[in-house]
Amino acid sequence: MTTPTVLPIETASLGDRSYLVHDGEVAFVVDPQRDIDRVLALAEQEGVRITHVFETHIHNDYVTGGYQLARRTGADYHVNADDPVGFERAAISDGDLVEVSPSLRVRAIHTPGHTFTHLSYALEGEDPYVFTGGSLLFGSTGRPDLLGEAHTETLARHQHASAHRLAEELPEQAQIMPTHGFGSFCSATQTEGDASTIGQELTQNPVLRQDVEDYVREVLDGLDLFPAYYAHMGPANAKGPEEVSLELPERADKDVLRQRLEAGEWVVDLRHRRAFSAGHVPGTLNIGLDGQFSTWLGWMIPWGTPLTLLGEDPEQVSQAQRELVRIGIDELAGQSTGAPGDWTDAPLATLRQATFADLAQVRHHRPVRVLDVRNPHEYAAGHVEGALNIPLGQLARRVAEVPEGEVWVHCAGGYRASVGASVVSASGRNAVAVDDSFDQARSCGLPVVADDA
Repeated sequence: MTTPTVLPIETASLGDRSYLVHDGEVAFVVDPQRDIDRVLALAEQEGVRITHVFETHIHNDYVTGGYQLARRTGADYHVNADDPVGFERAAISDGDLVEVSPSLRVRAIHTPGHTFTHLSYALEGEDPYVFTGGSLLFGSTGRPDLLGEAHTETLARHQHASAHRLAEELPEQAQIMPTHGFGSFCSATQTEGDASTIGQELTQNPVLRQDVEDYVREVLDGLDLFPAYYAHMGPANAKGPEEVSLELPERADKDVLRQRLEAGEWVVDLRHRRAFSAGHVPGTLNIGLDGQFSTWLGWMIPWGTPLTLLGEDPEQVSQAQRELVRIGIDELAGQSTGAPGDWTDAPLATLRQATFADLAQVRHHRPVRVLDVRNPHEYAAGHVEGALNIPLGQLARRVAEVPEGEVWVHCAGGYRASVGASVVSASGRNAVAVDDSFDQARSCGLPVVADDA
């Protein structure tokens, strides 16, 4: 019997993976992202035909490509029979066995916890795999709070039971293939490693080592904010997302960019934070492609706000557009490429960058305010004494709370600080971006305190 080939398809900006699995002739796909051209190209490269698409759940962190992939290839589209969806699907339920081919036998396992209708898919055979979606992750589990506070504890208890069911029903050598957990905010806690088995998780994963009460308490205590755009993903996925074009929008000239900025529209500079700091169009925001671009933009932007992208070249804008369609931002107002001098005739703005050592020194000479844009749990674990905490995802709508005067903006490593400082600067305040690791704060002599100290 042919040994299955399992190929992950990484979406690093969202912290997710999809999978193409084949026997040399036919293939199935698990949890594909919106830009299905990547999946189709991989299938063509492998010389296989996609006949089945499986969704582990109605996703909250991205718009699925499963619906359109199935339509494009004629594949059976397997979605839980209990999910209320607005399209035809191959309904699947707990215990159902789908024979994709003699060597690709897939069994559905109901694993509620991330959602109530979540399914995992076990690939049976001598080399077993289990595609766990948002259930059992590497050293963690999917978060249980995405359906609302009223369901969180119930789902956490389901998550514990589901993980134990997987561990009891599957062999220890079964390879775990999760969708979430590579930086995704769908993970309840930080995940560990890049591969794992049921046996490894039995020795390292709290959900399999703790009783249900300890696990639930620890998970609920550890939950932090999740992106605001998640609210739009479930309805889009349940409806059946339309196919999307990845053609670049029209180029916006200097006058158009000026008008859009004056109208309060979002104009986002995709360049690295150091290039942005050296010179940028006043009023633009910096959300670089070198970080979790779509996550932070989707979290911050008022949904439906016209968006124009500025990049060094068409490839940079194209990459950003691809990332945005994954979260349902399908229409861009425009784009422009080149350098800041190509985007405005006005004097360029700059954004000062500094380190925590610089902050420690400047506090000896003049009063400055410190803005910490990390999430609440990060702030509570340790922060510069007196720092104001406004999480980056909330900053655009709460920027009026930022005090006047000189504001030093920091995060854990520098990326979020630059995004936050660009928001503060665009509001007319004097911002400094701390491009440094927060680990350096205490060693520089800054007073660092914890909320539980």
